[in-house]
Amino acid sequence: MCPKVESMRRVSRILGYGCALVTSALVGTLLVVLGVTHQQAPEATHPTASSSYYLCTGYAGCRADGYSDAGYGAHSGTMYWRMYSGHNCTNYAAYRMVKAGMPNVRPWTGGGNASEWGLEMKKITDQRPAVGAIAWYARYDGGVGSAGHVAYVEKVISSTEIVISEDSWGGDFHWQQITKDSGHWPTGFIHFTDAKSLSNTAAPSIEGTPQVGAELTAQKGSWSPAPDSFTYQWRADGDPISGATSSTYTPTVDDKGKTLTVAVTAKKSDYAAATTTSAPTEKVARGEFQVEAPPTVSGDPMVDETLTATPASWSPAPDTTVYRWLLDGQVLDGADGPTLTLTQDMVGKKIQVTTAARSAGYVNRPVRSEAVGPVAVGEITVDQPYAVAGQTRVGQQLRVTPGSFTPADAAPAYQWLRDGEEIAGATAPTYTVTGDDLGARLKVRVTLTRRNYLPYTEDLAFDDAVTTRPTVDVVPVGRPERAVVKVHVTAPGVDAADGQVVVTVAKQQQTVQLVDGRARVVLTGVAPGKRTVWVRYAGTSTIEPGRAQATVRVLRRP
Repeated sequence: MCPKVESMRRVSRILGYGCALVTSALVGTLLVVLGVTHQQAPEATHPTASSSYYLCTGYAGCRADGYSDAGYGAHSGTMYWRMYSGHNCTNYAAYRMVKAGMPNVRPWTGGGNASEWGLEMKKITDQRPAVGAIAWYARYDGGVGSAGHVAYVEKVISSTEIVISEDSWGGDFHWQQITKDSGHWPTGFIHFTDAKSLSNTAAPSIEGTPQVGAELTAQKGSWSPAPDSFTYQWRADGDPISGATSSTYTPTVDDKGKTLTVAVTAKKSDYAAATTTSAPTEKVARGEFQVEAPPTVSGDPMVDETLTATPASWSPAPDTTVYRWLLDGQVLDGADGPTLTLTQDMVGKKIQVTTAARSAGYVNRPVRSEAVGPVAVGEITVDQPYAVAGQTRVGQQLRVTPGSFTPADAAPAYQWLRDGEEIAGATAPTYTVTGDDLGARLKVRVTLTRRNYLPYTEDLAFDDAVTTRPTVDVVPVGRPERAVVKVHVTAPGVDAADGQVVVTVAKQQQTVQLVDGRARVVLTGVAPGKRTVWVRYAGTSTIEPGRAQATVRVLRRP
């Protein structure tokens, strides 16, 4: 027997699945066959094509998992239809019928064992599963024992798959999902309170293209009699989609590559709700953006101006927008932002922008703007030329004499150059020559700039290389009939002058080479008396020639 009913004696061992009485020797064998135990139900996994498995275990455990015990856990101490209270399949089934509106009076006069329910109520027992019906197992049918088993049908997934809730003598409360070919299918279904049922005469269907972002519509099918209302549950590859419970559904990126179905549940007053599932769609394809407006480019197409792209607008709005600028139809490397500053090398060319929409699960959709341009640029004209002035000598200041130009608000800039190389920091209209410039040729580069205009550039050169002016110091010493002359040549920017000096005293003359800028000359045969010393420095390629004179008193020979 499944429950302990009033006329039966207590037995020593009851199988957890169902309510059948078995001996202790058979328990182990049956547990292996059924894959369950009294103490713990197997962990719920997705069913295979042929399976039955627990969804939850225990009153509290099932409630925690979102499966109701319909309040039986709080009322299991009460006897319904004279069945034994507590964990008992018949007391639980009777409780559900009383809760559904039936009186707490057993509707037949025979025994109360689960195996007898379908026999006593054969007029309302058939093979049609329905929500609210009692799933009935005859003796030794569907894997139960001699006392049979009864459970409550919570959900009809299809004509071959149902979900039941059940309690068992000596076992526990469960929700269980069962397929018809699992070996645990009920013997029949007793329709105490769901005798009137809705019939689906044409299956539900799905209208629309199964594509990310494209709305699908559930067609509820045909039913008899006409239902009062419908509810919907969309599924992806058979799994319910959370929140997808309206007559329309828009596939998301999570649905890409999956097939969709919709389960339509029909409801009518005084009738048991009935659920039928549509045929699956094709696999959900990637979505496509719909262009609502093309991109545009704003701004003046002139050199130094910045163009701004307004991206295309799409439906739905993309997660990101990608920009690509084109110059005469060719992609411009590195130009991948919403703005583009026009440069000289773009003059005469047309500008476009392409914006592409990107979102996960969608086909990228680039859209090109109309062309703007061609890019234009103005030209600066010089009415009076610039000039330079000053001596290219170390220590001297060179300067630029400004010219005049059109447009008059063009901005001049200066850069001084030494042998064609820019001199660091020399960007003023004047420049003081340094020792680093010795021997070099100097020039200044004048550049005129104005927004939207080509720059005007001119180099103004000096004719002569840079030189330095020397200082010649003379120290003469008179001796008997001779003069000793010391010469020291220095020049700005030169560490030690080289070259030759010519020393003349009276009619005596001598030419010597400077060493580290110095020379010592001894002139003999000079007549005694006060004499003028003439020193002439010949100079070098960078040091200009120099002269000096002094007076020396030549002594007589003793």
